[in-house]
Amino acid sequence: MAEKNAKIDTADLRQAGRHRIVAILLGPPGSGKGTQARELVETFEVPHISTGDILRSNVAQGSELGEQARSYMESGELVPDGLIVDIIADRIGEPDATAGFLLDGFPRTIAQAVALEEMLHRRELALDAVVLIDVEDDELLRRITGRWLCRECGRDYNAAQSGSVPEQCPACGGEIYQREDDREETVRNRLEVYRAQTAPLVEYYGGKGLLVKIDGHGEPEEVSRRMIAVLEKI
Repeated sequence: MAEKNAKIDTADLRQAGRHRIVAILLGPPGSGKGTQARELVETFEVPHISTGDILRSNVAQGSELGEQARSYMESGELVPDGLIVDIIADRIGEPDATAGFLLDGFPRTIAQAVALEEMLHRRELALDAVVLIDVEDDELLRRITGRWLCRECGRDYNAAQSGSVPEQCPACGGEIYQREDDREETVRNRLEVYRAQTAPLVEYYGGKGLLVKIDGHGEPEEVSRRMIAVLEKI
């Protein structure tokens, strides 16, 4: 279905004023979820709501919710469902989310999914789709383990795309290094954790007829066209 509409012009969608969409974005590490979220936000003109971003922002601002979350984050524990639900409920109640939004990182559990349904119902909204970006593990490993960073300026280099990594940062001459999180053993563990966490949600939303699986292979622009073509039909 998505491939048939792959040539859709995203500018036409913006001019047509296609605002109303409520969707969840699922995807493993390395699937390009952040890149795709930026394109969807621009196309449908709705906010990208990331639980990670919200938690960091609340902690930085010293808000009541942020202070509650800080203790869990600093101790390395998962933030409880109830607190995450409160944070999301507060965020989707803001004016920019009245016409819809794209959720990223929430829900992570069935309990959170049920809570989301309840808060949407209270706002007379409904979930339109749960978009799963599907990428094989071998490709995810290639993408993630190819990431390298400059220790000085933070610029990133990807061996998976360029075929090599410079010995020093061309921009500032700083040391090029790889994060522990991006090493193969760690990446494989991250993927196992993701699969375990996401499997119940995939089954849950699949049973409700809301799950849409998108092929995440190829250039980011290709993946964007597939996603937009599917969502535009909702």
